[in-house]
Amino acid sequence: MSDREAQPFADSTPDNAPVRGFLHRAEDSGSGFLVLTHGAGGNCDAPLLVALADKFAEEGVSVLRCDLPFRQRRPHGPPSPSDAKHDQAGLRRAVDLMKQQFTGRAFLGGVSYGGRQASMLVAAEPTLVDGMLLLSYPLHPPGRPAQLRTAHLPSLRTPVLLVSGTRDAFGTIEELEGATKLIPAPAKLVPIAGAGHSLLQKSNREELPETVVREFGIFFSEVSRRS
Repeated sequence: MSDREAQPFADSTPDNAPVRGFLHRAEDSGSGFLVLTHGAGGNCDAPLLVALADKFAEEGVSVLRCDLPFRQRRPHGPPSPSDAKHDQAGLRRAVDLMKQQFTGRAFLGGVSYGGRQASMLVAAEPTLVDGMLLLSYPLHPPGRPAQLRTAHLPSLRTPVLLVSGTRDAFGTIEELEGATKLIPAPAKLVPIAGAGHSLLQKSNREELPETVVREFGIFFSEVSRRS
């Protein structure tokens, strides 16, 4: 499946949690889905999201890569603190819309800021999805390791797969390993050697999506067997 085959996806509900993006539909609508969103500086057309959505759909998991509400209001620039609750509501709405179309297990994830908002939402609503995919979780601002964004992690009761580069300035692998231990649900950290915060590089453009999808399948298969 290529990006050209992704279908525009929009929800016109007149509220503060609109959903807009692209749907990568797997052949089997009963094999589960993943809602995947972007970081503070990007949008749903980020190359990492497109590459992952293509690969997941190819392997049987339908993906909605979506723009957060703040990005729909402002084409450029970072979110403000007041955007968080609306962005979380947008992710909740996206999951609900996907549940109307697909059966099977439901997953939610995102890159950096998007992943953080997803994890905060699921910490508050643990039955919303069956699992999470957090890419380049922004553990702390670059150069400020004391400003940890971990307060909600002990409330995460949903299995989590984290993927982070070994050169990510938002958190070292050692720091992220410590944060992962705060999560009471099954959790696994997958390091990507040599990658920075963006994860996707020229050197791993083909390999990275395959690695993430493979690790995702292995981890959540193990979680299912244990439950």
